Amino acid sequence: MKSQRRVVITGLGALTPLGNTVAAYWEGLAQGKSGCNTITKFDTTAYKTKFACELKNFNVENFIDKKEARRLDPFSQYAIIAADQAMADAGFDLEKVNRDKFGVILGSGIGGLRTFQDEVEGFVAAGRIPRFSPFFVPKMIIDIFTGHISIKYGLRGPNFATVSACASSSNAIVDAFNYIRWHKADVILTGGSEAPVTEAGVGGFTAMKAMSERNDSPETASRPYDKDRDGFVMGEGGACLVLEELEHAKARGAKIYAEVVGGGMSADAHHMTAPHPEGYGAYLVMKNALEDADLQIQDVDYINTHGTSTPLGDPSEIKAIQKLFGEHAYKLNISSTKSMTGHLLGGAGAIEALAGIFAIQNQIIPPTINHFTDDEMFDPKLNFTFNQAQKRKVDVVLSNTFGFGGHNCAVILKKYNG
Repeated sequence: MKSQRRVVITGLGALTPLGNTVAAYWEGLAQGKSGCNTITKFDTTAYKTKFACELKNFNVENFIDKKEARRLDPFSQYAIIAADQAMADAGFDLEKVNRDKFGVILGSGIGGLRTFQDEVEGFVAAGRIPRFSPFFVPKMIIDIFTGHISIKYGLRGPNFATVSACASSSNAIVDAFNYIRWHKADVILTGGSEAPVTEAGVGGFTAMKAMSERNDSPETASRPYDKDRDGFVMGEGGACLVLEELEHAKARGAKIYAEVVGGGMSADAHHMTAPHPEGYGAYLVMKNALEDADLQIQDVDYINTHGTSTPLGDPSEIKAIQKLFGEHAYKLNISSTKSMTGHLLGGAGAIEALAGIFAIQNQIIPPTINHFTDDEMFDPKLNFTFNQAQKRKVDVVLSNTFGFGGHNCAVILKKYNG
């Protein structure tokens, strides 16, 4: 039996509502900046929710050739741009890397929503005559973005997409971690993206009454753990991380941001969209991740929570944290960076893993912004890192993501100490 190998992070890329690079994203986190504003992508006159966390100053033609971009749904564009950044950051000489052992595993919850919507609208407008684009299916299917990236860089290792709603890109990271430590690959580009800010995306989630309707103050609409939270705020973008076997990284002199030491998965087995009221699935996924990492509860310094700003979801997760961590819960920092970025759905786990790396690299906890009124259902002794970033020693970060259908995933990152 081969021994399990250590896995480190050697490259990062990000395209987020706080900025179109990793540095800009991290700066926004440190400043407690809101990425939310009125939607610019379509006319929201008839919509109850008129805002989202869109990308800013983004022109795809600054990154991808115009002709090629037309063949890509926005979710693929975002992933490819983040992947290009991560690959450049990792500094590979691809002629010296065994690309048979270099994979791509990404996650997205919905995939090509814009493409699907546009094609159906065109079908109806043409009198229901089936004149669909030959790129309809290749643009829409979720796994296409891993294919595009593997083709671009000649990466012939494990290649697939994970789909578990809002846990999708965390699942991708855990799968990549497992494939490397189990000797199935040496390097994997992982993470995920989402492009849900469309008429259908916003309309669908609004119909579920899942989204905030605070149209008078979009920048304060995402307010996890606040008494007056009224739903999540949609975001778009994505992030990529290069995961690499430790000795492989050391042999080429790679810089190492952090180590991935554990991952957990679980199911609520409770409801189609609502979380388990006592947070049992959330409790189980954190417990599984800690056991996988061979860590104790007292080793964790910071939890980047799922924290979507919903009336049911926020208390469910906090109950789980208190049940698992007991008295140590009061020594942790907790924060929801969705208060700044909005909820990237399937891309959330990827950008939130980057937030965890930011905390480790800078010894700073990014804040939960937009806290105005305490909610009596939350223990006031817990440190939610409200409104301002906090300096502290950060060695271990736990990142939670939960999705519709009761899908739960947790990733544990650790400061690399050789």
